[in-house]
Amino acid sequence: MSISLSTRQAYSELDSVLDVLDEEDRNKIPIKLRQLLKREKDHNYIKTIDINKSIEEQNLKEETLTLIAILNLKYWCEDEGVKEKLKERYFKNEEIYQKKLDEKYNLDNLFKRINNEKNENITVENAQKNLIEYKESIIRKIFNKIKAFFISIKKIKNK
Repeated sequence: MSISLSTRQAYSELDSVLDVLDEEDRNKIPIKLRQLLKREKDHNYIKTIDINKSIEEQNLKEETLTLIAILNLKYWCEDEGVKEKLKERYFKNEEIYQKKLDEKYNLDNLFKRINNEKNENITVENAQKNLIEYKESIIRKIFNKIKAFFISIKKIKNK
């Protein structure tokens, strides 16, 4: 398994954050985890943490903020009530994120968007067809077959 450059950079940022923490908080993180961060981070990516700025002002990667949230929940947060509230908040955020993904990549919406874009481009295509011979690409043919398959499935379900 290889680690992406983005993740390695997040490890670098997290390592920099851990370096500026007081020793007590830093020691709450297991040594093996800290060693993993140091070993797997992007050594060419250097993020300087300004201790006079809040975490929001540090311009950290979203992945880094996620890792900090996980460390906070697992190692730094000692109040069980606060932990439960954090878990609820994280769960709600994940639900919202999944809903957005579902809306964005929903097959029905995807085909509607494609059809709308297709209808908008018809007049331009008609004008260009007179000038250019149009050949449907293999990818477009495959896509149209898949689209027709899903439309037929939808029609069968609606019967």
